Amino acid sequence: MSKFSAVASLSVLSLALMLGACTTDKPANTAPPPVAGESGPPPSSGSTIVPGSAEDLRVNVGDTVHFGYNEYNIEEGDRAILQRQATWLQKYPSVRVTVEGDCDERGTREYNLALGARRANAVKEYLVSLGVSAARIDTISYGKEHPICTESTEDCWAQNRRGVTSVVSGGNS
Repeated sequence: MSKFSAVASLSVLSLALMLGACTTDKPANTAPPPVAGESGPPPSSGSTIVPGSAEDLRVNVGDTVHFGYNEYNIEEGDRAILQRQATWLQKYPSVRVTVEGDCDERGTREYNLALGARRANAVKEYLVSLGVSAARIDTISYGKEHPICTESTEDCWAQNRRGVTSVVSGGNS
């Protein structure tokens, strides 16, 4: 009988260990994407963000500007974000970036690819006008192919009409 108790205890212990190994962690960030006009949360104290990293640009500077419907001009409210980006890029001269131009779902694929290119180039030209070397900035248009919001509403479309500056090399990791 004691042999049976030892086997039963060992089985219960093994089962408990297996069930414990099946737990999963929650995802780190499930927040929705920012809406037009937002540039990310303010820096937190005690942050582990590495200065000069892609995350530093995204969180502490702001990596996204938004555009009006069928427009590619830099809006007044977004100029401050691009001025912060230019200052950040001047602080980290080895960083190269790509500006991604995005559109909402309305319009043809071809039209939106062209509009996305104009948006990306508008961001690049503004950064260059603030003293950033054009050689450090590439552009790409995704048109309507990379939405961050997929609902067919004005609020959602406004989130998708954007220019995003992404670090591609030279950033601290």
